[in-house]
Amino acid sequence: MHFELIHHAHFVVIKCLAEKLDINLASELKSEIILLNKKGINTIIFDLEKTKYCDSSGLSSILMGNRLCKDSGGKFVLCSINSVVKKLIEISQLDKVLFIQDSLESAIDFIQK
Repeated sequence: MHFELIHHAHFVVIKCLAEKLDINLASELKSEIILLNKKGINTIIFDLEKTKYCDSSGLSSILMGNRLCKDSGGKFVLCSINSVVKKLIEISQLDKVLFIQDSLESAIDFIQK
């Protein structure tokens, strides 16, 4: 498994354990998010601390997670993004759509407000 799920009372943290969030992992991430959403979990923090690269498939899975959480009244928050992935998000203008926090701690604070 390329993701670690950490369940909290009102949210789940998904830690990406892979260096590349690409076409090879995008469907696995989508499946994890869909399963969580079907269980009624609508607030997810996606921790990208170990991820150094993301392609359009990875971005697609992130956007799907954002939509599912938003549509069910929750939040999808990205955290610990490196400069390469952040640049891709900014070029795609997704920084205006996604909630992004610098660290896992700040993401937890953000969702608990």
